[in-house]
Amino acid sequence: MILPDGSFPWPDGYRAAASFTFDVDAESCVLVNDPGASSRMSLMGHQAYGPRVGTPRLLRLLERQDIRATFFVPGYTAECYPDIVRAIVDGGHEIAHHGYLHEPMQGVDESTEAGYLDRGLEALARVGASPVGYRAPWWEMNWHTPRLLADRGFRYDSSLLDDDVPYRLASSGPGSASLIEIPVDWALDDWEQYAFYPGWTGSGVIEDPQKALRMWGLEARARHAEGGCFVLTNHPFLSGRPAKAHALEQLIEQTKDLEGMWVTTLQEIAAHAESVCGSARVPERISEVPA
Repeated sequence: MILPDGSFPWPDGYRAAASFTFDVDAESCVLVNDPGASSRMSLMGHQAYGPRVGTPRLLRLLERQDIRATFFVPGYTAECYPDIVRAIVDGGHEIAHHGYLHEPMQGVDESTEAGYLDRGLEALARVGASPVGYRAPWWEMNWHTPRLLADRGFRYDSSLLDDDVPYRLASSGPGSASLIEIPVDWALDDWEQYAFYPGWTGSGVIEDPQKALRMWGLEARARHAEGGCFVLTNHPFLSGRPAKAHALEQLIEQTKDLEGMWVTTLQEIAAHAESVCGSARVPERISEVPA
């Protein structure tokens, strides 16, 4: 449902929404591509910084700012760092699903993807988490993914990049079960700003946190002006480092100061969207490419 002025119908008293989300990938996103990377002590430490140092710093930041966030946790991270997952929950934040080993999903068949989902759910359940939200590793959805999510009782996904506000997504064809999609944007991901490790990822250019603050602040203000939904994706091994965390806290303060901005978890945004979104959008796959 979109209002006549083009905005989304947020709860009374709010004109836009914002959510600060964190993908706690840790070592998983390295090991899934190269299990032999476990022999690289410095690289493993670079990734372990996220749950060991970055996440505790971010939890303190969120407590100071009195906001709740959504943490997407691969099952492998939950197995390796159960105490940090419990600390996230104890802080009042949401735990959501992010694969088991941050598996690349592009072209994965339905049975294999179902196995990844179930293994991740089992790992999260062992630390007391029952996620209702999902984010595909690398934001890579398959056409069968919505059906797999709906079959497992997920209430929302946050992986697609095709809108500025939440909408209802059909799991397959018309009349099928649906879930809420809360779209994302590569411009609102700290990986593109900060991620670099020799021989593994990045261009070698690590951006100035103040540049990221300016860019993300502009996005927050623009989405606020349009009555949209601002979803920032951060990784604790990146934005959990001191200067980057400092800039993030400035951004949170600026976003909170926007009149009528609802700063909350994706779970709460999805619950509201379920009450106001109309008919589900049916995924339409291009079946024939013109010659």
